[in-house]
Amino acid sequence: MGRKLNILVVYVMNKYPMRATLWDQLYSFRHYSQHNCFYLNLSVRSVPWYLKRVKFDLIIFGTLFLANRVVAEWFEPLLEKARAFKSLDGVKIAFPQDEHSHTNILMDFLEEFEVDAVFSVGPESEWPKLYDRACFERVEFFSVLTGYLNDATVSRIEKLAASGQERDIDVGYRTWMPGAWLGRHGLLRKQIGDVFQKYAPARRLTIDISTRSEDTLWGDDWYKFLLRCKYTISAEGGSSVPDRDGTLREKIETYQRQHPRADFEEIERACFPGLDGTVNYVALSPRHLESCATRTCQVLVEGKYNGILQPNRHYIEIKRDFSNIEEVLDQMQREDLREETSERAYREIVGSGNYTYQSLVNFVLEKSLKERPVEVTSVRHSAWTGSIYYWMRLSELASWAQVALHLHSFIPHLKGIIHQALVSVFSEETVVSVLGRFKPRQMRN
Repeated sequence: MGRKLNILVVYVMNKYPMRATLWDQLYSFRHYSQHNCFYLNLSVRSVPWYLKRVKFDLIIFGTLFLANRVVAEWFEPLLEKARAFKSLDGVKIAFPQDEHSHTNILMDFLEEFEVDAVFSVGPESEWPKLYDRACFERVEFFSVLTGYLNDATVSRIEKLAASGQERDIDVGYRTWMPGAWLGRHGLLRKQIGDVFQKYAPARRLTIDISTRSEDTLWGDDWYKFLLRCKYTISAEGGSSVPDRDGTLREKIETYQRQHPRADFEEIERACFPGLDGTVNYVALSPRHLESCATRTCQVLVEGKYNGILQPNRHYIEIKRDFSNIEEVLDQMQREDLREETSERAYREIVGSGNYTYQSLVNFVLEKSLKERPVEVTSVRHSAWTGSIYYWMRLSELASWAQVALHLHSFIPHLKGIIHQALVSVFSEETVVSVLGRFKPRQMRN
């Protein structure tokens, strides 16, 4: 294109620390595009006047911005700030997730902000149902994954694996307790855990399965856990029930408070009869790719997995009604099958390089800017933009410190604050390398 593009990423984050997968996703354009990527956290900042002077080629409304639509009281003030970008000429794109929920608000946003392209994680077959008011002649839709592999994360996993940690857990699993508003598909993530807790002990398999929030594993602890597991279990993420305005979830939660012993069938009859299965919003999740990266063999509920993971090739398939559990357990007794399957998944999924953030960035830039001319800016304007760019990078670092210091006391989290702030400016590899040189001295008696 002859020059570096100016890319603006609009996001919202007021929590610290942030999950590694979200961090990788947020800064993927800075780390992998080689363009000028401006970041603006609307949770702690308004739109500075000088940012409106920049001629942006691409404006990205990311997942961390659009996820806030689930609470209207939060989203409307954010929209008010973001409206400053409506008049800008750059190509506007959106990265929504959970598109089955609060879909009307999402549609209103796409229309008001005249978004040019939507990078959806839902199946293409569901787009006409979910985006029934969209003008498909004007707005382009493209399929992407909910998350990708980060090169630095894969390298870190390899280093963790080199420590020689024994795989002392036969079946390991972490998930959250799915709500009835996700339909029968959402229940699969809990049901598969229940099935293995019931049948695995009879085969003398060591299990570590939990749906408790306090057992959630963060950062490298999650990868260390997977490296201890011979197998992990799961299902596709998603929902089989549409909730276009968010009122269905509220109705279900109210009913459950009034009827705490109600099972799914009772809740369905009372709250959403005939709705389950009217959408098939399913997708591969980042944990499926992470399991491939740790060479942890997966046992997955039958599904499509975006056409990427293939049954009996990259994972062992269990039926949706779990009727073949004994057959699956027989296969799990075969060490040769486990090693074959996990190595093949690593080689064909991780080794292919097709599911990295580099591939995502390349894809997004190609599709967003195709057939759209990129104007060459004057030297004077370029110098002005460059000054703003470097000032915004410093401001981004300060915004993360503001978030972290607001939520936590300073001293215990100092290293984490410094690490996350620096990664927002530099690459993960550089930060790990530099911080790794500073080892705390041991206390003397």
